[in-house]
Amino acid sequence: AVQGVQFCSKLFEYERRSQNKKHAFEQRKAYRLEKEKTILDAFWNWLDEQKPRKGSRFETAVKYAQNRKDTLMTYLEDGHCSLSNNLCENVIRPFTVGRKNWLFSATPKGATASALVYTMVEMAKANELNIYKCLTYLLEHRPSEDMLDEQLEALNPWSKEVQNVCKN
Repeated sequence: AVQGVQFCSKLFEYERRSQNKKHAFEQRKAYRLEKEKTILDAFWNWLDEQKPRKGSRFETAVKYAQNRKDTLMTYLEDGHCSLSNNLCENVIRPFTVGRKNWLFSATPKGATASALVYTMVEMAKANELNIYKCLTYLLEHRPSEDMLDEQLEALNPWSKEVQNVCKN
């Protein structure tokens, strides 16, 4: 198991190096394919050689990884993807705390409204927008069912207009 952790540590080390070099997404993809793919290939070979004791936690871990190999390898295909889901977990942590508070919403519609507002706030944060400006912009340009896809797309936090109006 120690060797498995060492493979992971090496991958995270390369990810840190890529971040420190401030690689653009395409550069990160190329860097991963050059540096990390060989480590992953060695990891899969090592994993295939393992003969864990039946019923052990190590056997469970080996089977888990082997059954998800294709999924685990997908981060190599896109420099936007992260090696781990730590960022996502950190982002949703406040949401899970908020979810407990929504138990006390007076109606299901009230809980849905709270979740929608929270989603807008987190999307603004993720896109480095001023939250107040972003919420104000969205309220001023209220999305509706009658809007065309292009109009709705223009309200996304990554659209040029929203970025220009709401950037910190």
